[in-house]
Amino acid sequence: MEQNLLEFQSNAPISAKGYAAFGKEWKFHPYNFMRHSVGDNDVLIEILYAGICHSDLHTIKGEHGPANHPMIPGHEIAGRIVAVGSKVRKFKVGDYAGVGCMVNSCGECETCKRSEEQFCTRGQTVFTYNSKDVFHNGEISQGGYSSNIVLSEKFAFKLPKNVAIEKVAPLLCAGITTYSPIKYSKVKKGQKVAVAGLGGLGHMAAKYMVALGAEVSAFDILDKSKEAQKLGIKHFIQVDSQEFNTLSNKFDFIISTIPYQYDINAYHKMLKMYGELAIVGLPSHEDNPKLDANAMIWGFKRKIYSSLIGGVSQTQEMLDYSIKNNIYPEVEIIPIQKLEEAYKKVAAGEANFRYVIDMKSLS
Repeated sequence: MEQNLLEFQSNAPISAKGYAAFGKEWKFHPYNFMRHSVGDNDVLIEILYAGICHSDLHTIKGEHGPANHPMIPGHEIAGRIVAVGSKVRKFKVGDYAGVGCMVNSCGECETCKRSEEQFCTRGQTVFTYNSKDVFHNGEISQGGYSSNIVLSEKFAFKLPKNVAIEKVAPLLCAGITTYSPIKYSKVKKGQKVAVAGLGGLGHMAAKYMVALGAEVSAFDILDKSKEAQKLGIKHFIQVDSQEFNTLSNKFDFIISTIPYQYDINAYHKMLKMYGELAIVGLPSHEDNPKLDANAMIWGFKRKIYSSLIGGVSQTQEMLDYSIKNNIYPEVEIIPIQKLEEAYKKVAAGEANFRYVIDMKSLS
């Protein structure tokens, strides 16, 4: 992609094209639109690959809040820098770069200063799509199922030339979403840990914890025992099995990636005393699981906490660690024309962990 230099220098909006949902159904159509101009601190990225996250399905339907259509989803993005603003020092044209779930925040509040930008206390976090961009006249952000993206260099992530560029995009959500609580809970070698929901997020959690030397178990409603074995998971338990209902006081740490209604207390009781359950799966509001407070009290000194993606600094840390240790998601590369088919498989839990769109298919 060659950006017209005269157009760029004139601070003109950037033309883009993508595939958008025009309503709450998982139906996509080509869509031409404009991105805001490249500011002094901005970069323009040609998108090469974009991952499909389960939350994309919910967001289109308005299940995580109001849906602004036409909507171009996608917050797992890998691409190449094609233009930089006059004050940009982090990147040069030709560099690889990644984009995750955020493209801006205030940068001045307490949480932003400690690089937890997703929790900006001024409410100025701009998410990558379906989000009001308070820094650009309130325009609604559009995501990665598209030809390019413009954002602050602070929210673009450095990728080395030797990166597996076709696999790296899902790290920008599935990777950081699981890496962050694993770090927070200090998972280490020899611990007994578990993953609830062996999908796009769950398999990344398993990869990280296997790499740390923990003994990993996994739960899913579908029989994924063969997939679990390939990932280095020691024990696979199907949720409707007799074994599932007999487990208690077993794990030091469990990470729940389940995006539908489920019994949180069933996993809470599986924790050892002082164990921790991290919840990162994000169901729809209607499918929101409930917590039995009485059951939680009798399972005393077992912690339940939530986690939401990760800040800028930790996301770069995760990328550096993953690439150095060759920890990438299992992906299936698809053309953008197969979006609707891929969505149906993701909804049914039948994806081979992560679909990644090859954006060359857009042209």
